[in-house]
Amino acid sequence: MGQVRDIMEKNVITIDQNKNALDAAKLLDEKDISFLVITKDNHPIGIVSERDFVRKVVANDKTASTMSLESIMSKKFRWVTPDSQIEDAVQKMLNNNIRRLLVLEDEKIVGVITQTDLAAFLRSKLLINETIDNIESEKP
Repeated sequence: MGQVRDIMEKNVITIDQNKNALDAAKLLDEKDISFLVITKDNHPIGIVSERDFVRKVVANDKTASTMSLESIMSKKFRWVTPDSQIEDAVQKMLNNNIRRLLVLEDEKIVGVITQTDLAAFLRSKLLINETIDNIESEKP
């Protein structure tokens, strides 16, 4: 089916762990994205998503400018390598009930794969297969 490198998003937005929740929220809004990778010395140490903000900041009536990213980030992120099979990435996402996987190479972030990436890949694969089937059925 292919490797993760074939469908991963290479432009991953990161933020340093020393920033606060307000900084992260502003970056999410500015970039129009739903999550950030938190880094320490250019290595990923966690992920913060819009969901984290709702559950850990808004729902608890906290002030984002006073909250550290470490207090709201998910530290148990899952990852794959660029040469991982797409099927393995899908299985990892399903097994862990997660929406995204970081793609790491030598402990550095090189990409991310999301449910949206997978859906787009599968859609194009289905369309290609359907086209091939149609062409083959039209042969005399």
